[in-house]
Amino acid sequence: MSIALTEEKIKEALVNLPDWTFANDKIKREYIFRNFVEAVGFIVEIAFVCEKSNHHPELLNVYSRVQIELTTHDAGNKISEKDLDLAILIEEIAKKRI
Repeated sequence: MSIALTEEKIKEALVNLPDWTFANDKIKREYIFRNFVEAVGFIVEIAFVCEKSNHHPELLNVYSRVQIELTTHDAGNKISEKDLDLAILIEEIAKKRI
């Protein structure tokens, strides 16, 4: 079972993830790609990382935009280290694509 982080710890961690925001017990980010195919390709690539880490984000894709929200269900739908670790991995993938 994952342990929920305090709001202070979350805000400290987001210093290293400047494009991510924290609200309503989730960390969130939106990515904008050149077109639909690139956006979906990004989703497919992060799907493998998410599956390997057994942590699955909430995703929304509208044409070239991908919105990602992370929270940990087994931490009471709060933010845990799992969310921060996955956000870092997603950022690494995004840097190669944007």
